[in-house]
Amino acid sequence: MKFQNWPIFPVDRSKLRLSLHTRVGLVLTALAASLLIILAGLWLHGTRNAIHEEVEAASRVSEQWLKAVLGEMNDVPAATRGERLLGVARAIGRVRANELEISTTAGDTIYRSPAPTYKAGRTVPGWFAGLLAPELPTRTLAVDGYTLTLHPDASRAVLDAWDDLAAMAGWAVALLCLIFVATRGALGRALSPLADIMRALDRTGRGRFDTRLPVFATPELGRISRAFNGMADRLGEAVDENVRLESAREVDRQMNARLEEERRVIARELHDELAQGITAVRALAGAIVQRTGDAPSLHIPAQGIVAVTGEMQDGVRNILHRLRPAAGNGLATTLERQLAVWREQQPNIALVARLDLGHAPLADDLALAVVRIVQEGLTNVVRHAHASSVELCITRAAGCLQLTLADNGVGRSGRPSSQAGCGLGLAGMGERIAALGGSLQLEPAAGGGFCIVARLPDAVAQHSPEEFA
Repeated sequence: MKFQNWPIFPVDRSKLRLSLHTRVGLVLTALAASLLIILAGLWLHGTRNAIHEEVEAASRVSEQWLKAVLGEMNDVPAATRGERLLGVARAIGRVRANELEISTTAGDTIYRSPAPTYKAGRTVPGWFAGLLAPELPTRTLAVDGYTLTLHPDASRAVLDAWDDLAAMAGWAVALLCLIFVATRGALGRALSPLADIMRALDRTGRGRFDTRLPVFATPELGRISRAFNGMADRLGEAVDENVRLESAREVDRQMNARLEEERRVIARELHDELAQGITAVRALAGAIVQRTGDAPSLHIPAQGIVAVTGEMQDGVRNILHRLRPAAGNGLATTLERQLAVWREQQPNIALVARLDLGHAPLADDLALAVVRIVQEGLTNVVRHAHASSVELCITRAAGCLQLTLADNGVGRSGRPSSQAGCGLGLAGMGERIAALGGSLQLEPAAGGGFCIVARLPDAVAQHSPEEFA
């Protein structure tokens, strides 16, 4: 037999799940059904006892009646006694709740009560009859030549019990259905605010943070609505705060970009105008020095001009590197030059630097951020730390560049969060680092002092960096 590949349609399991109203209704209905089953068991026990007592009483009455009849038979001649006994039995018919059997001493049955006419032809299931039918002994009476036997028969009483049970079962099923429908309807009305709560949650999940719930009359749902509204208020405040922070961060980024652009413009103007003018003056002074060897009055001032213009060139070069430091693979050289100048300016503070930048170039914005962070950190050490030693460590590993600047000064006390200078203070430093996707930690240094730890994602430059003369 070949089986065809029948298409398999996806089933939405959420539609197969029962609602809360239905589940609670089913649970309550099941509890009511359990109670009804217990009551039915008690009813069966009581009914069985009642049938036993009824059949037992009927058997005793029938036995007494037969004894009275047999007492009258003693006056009947023996020849007609049998016919008279059968006539009486046929006239009586069926004895209540008992079957009468007349047999001879030889064991031949000459009479048996007819079948019951009450609910004739009907029977009950065997398991039900086994539960309710009592086990009663037969009763035997003897008369000359005949034996009368009463067989207890509880079938009609059991049949009445079966009919009563069927009627009660029908009413029980109707009651359970009514309980289920009523419970589900009541829960549906009581929990109807849950639909509003779900819609509010969906709207909030889609970004509608202005969604609010009314205060419901039900105490539990009222607490939920108040909690939701409070959460929505705090969420809205948090979103507004995030928007404000993002706006401030964007403004700071634009300010940094504008500041760097202004620095580049100033550096370019200094290089193109002032540096070239100083170079021209130095060249003219050098020519005068070469041609006035025999004229001390001109030769000595010209030498002074050459020396001063040389110092001016060095100063302009330092200013250029400070305004627009070399980026990328020129970062190590820029930092070493910057640190050398700082050591000359601060001879009382020992500076130890460990630069492990590797051979791969850095992105320009990352290299520039490192330079600015070092400038701002060293400036803060001079102004606020009162330190005698500073340790700078820059490492690159696992896609991360880490900068650590620690001093042995007074620590964070007395150190302002922002300060004008090369950078924008510690707050501006944090904003610059956050704009590059990094993190900044300010913590006490080992042995006292202050430590700045900056972690930046290591972005490799995609082009050759620009160098300044």
